[in-house]
Amino acid sequence: MTPAQFRKAALDLTDAAENAHMGHPDFRVGGRIFATLGYPDEHHGTVRLTAAQQADVVDADQASAFSPSAGAWGKRGATNVLLRAADRELVRIALEAAWKNVAPKTRKLPGPNAPRASKRPR
Repeated sequence: MTPAQFRKAALDLTDAAENAHMGHPDFRVGGRIFATLGYPDEHHGTVRLTAAQQADVVDADQASAFSPSAGAWGKRGATNVLLRAADRELVRIALEAAWKNVAPKTRKLPGPNAPRASKRPR
């Protein structure tokens, strides 16, 4: 997976918007960050999972692309994704879980046939 593919997958989620935080692109829904790109370096993305979701993704990852972020953030579920080794479908699943973790409860991910809105700063 490339950074561009990670960005597209994040922005394909309902009402997702790209912004920046601490010098890194981030992806938000309802003003809350669910993923970042370029942290801890340009080869990684990060998804905001719960600790249980993180354990599930790390266990399912055959390529060792997913790992807990450093420190307390990682213990709470922040998960790094080594993009070049990541399985696209597993990244999609992780991004959807992260989106659901922070999205306002009035927002829903669309079904497979529903149109998706994405916003990107110009």
